[in-house]
Amino acid sequence: MNKKRWIAIATVAGLLGTTAAAQATGLIQKVSGVLRSDVTVTIDGEKTSLHPIYVNGQAYLPVREEAAALGYELHYDAKNKTIELKTTGEEEAADYIDWMGIVQDVQKLEDGSYKINTIGTGGANWMILTADKDTVVKDAEGKSVPLDELKPGAQILAQYGPIVAMSYPGQSHAASITVQAQRLIQESAILSVKQTDDGWQVQFGETKDGAAQPSLTLNAGKETRLVDAEGQPLSWSDFKEGDQVRAYYGPIMTKSLPPQSPLFYLVKLTKADTLAPAAQQEFRDLAWKQLADESKSHVKTKQEEAAVAIVDAKGAPVLPSTDEQKKKFEELQAAGGKLVTVTYSTDQDELLGPLVAAFDLDSKEFVGYFVRR
Repeated sequence: MNKKRWIAIATVAGLLGTTAAAQATGLIQKVSGVLRSDVTVTIDGEKTSLHPIYVNGQAYLPVREEAAALGYELHYDAKNKTIELKTTGEEEAADYIDWMGIVQDVQKLEDGSYKINTIGTGGANWMILTADKDTVVKDAEGKSVPLDELKPGAQILAQYGPIVAMSYPGQSHAASITVQAQRLIQESAILSVKQTDDGWQVQFGETKDGAAQPSLTLNAGKETRLVDAEGQPLSWSDFKEGDQVRAYYGPIMTKSLPPQSPLFYLVKLTKADTLAPAAQQEFRDLAWKQLADESKSHVKTKQEEAAVAIVDAKGAPVLPSTDEQKKKFEELQAAGGKLVTVTYSTDQDELLGPLVAAFDLDSKEFVGYFVRR
């Protein structure tokens, strides 16, 4: 906001350029004064064309007329003895709320805007942000980021509001979003969790012949947030072997076996949030069968490590390829049904984004792939 602040050197009645209403009251007396052109008036350190008139040793300024001539609106604060000048038509700066968190899900809506499901801190623990053409999206270096490149795992700083829907979770428009980093996602059961000299360590993998075989080790520190799927804080005592979780980590990883990486968010899931390991693997197998050989040649994710998630059908950017798939998808949307998504990273992600296959949660029917860029 481009406000100018003046220190009042006269009362409102003493300001020259009194309104016509005041003149009509007959309160104005004819006085004699001296125009001091050698005395300059500055606003925010810059010289102006204003010059005071001295009457009986008291300096007066023709503020009202000069303000109008310079394109300002005048507001006098009698309590603080100050005058504010605002550019004509200038709006008050919105009181946005700062938000820091991780993106759980992104859905493109019919009007072209995006619904962003986030957990974090800033006015709430769980927030649904809407981003559109008015939202300024950039990366940590200040470079513009297209909205369709925003995806789950993005760690963001955002400003939203000032209006927030009275719902749970809260919903509001995002004025700005800064993508600080793109985290990797691991959604599976915990193999082991233990405290170390440096903090806590969470391992993922499998148990074969009674022996644990970790495939990924995540190291937690002070920066790690422990929450449930609604962003409510948890403690390490809430996590144990076998718990279904979603971990946001990296992207830096060591070349050790198993690889190690820093853990930023650990989300404990419920049965409503995720599928049992066997069900997840079933959907991975179904998705792999759907992939054409050409698509498989670009996939970097191992078949058994593809991320599996449950999402709302309504708003999901699915592109059915047959009339039957289109009909099924429309029925799911109308009924408020759920989809299971299986996500693969590819060597084309930078250009097209990840490859995401979508299935009906209940019937396990394939309904299409998410739209890629």
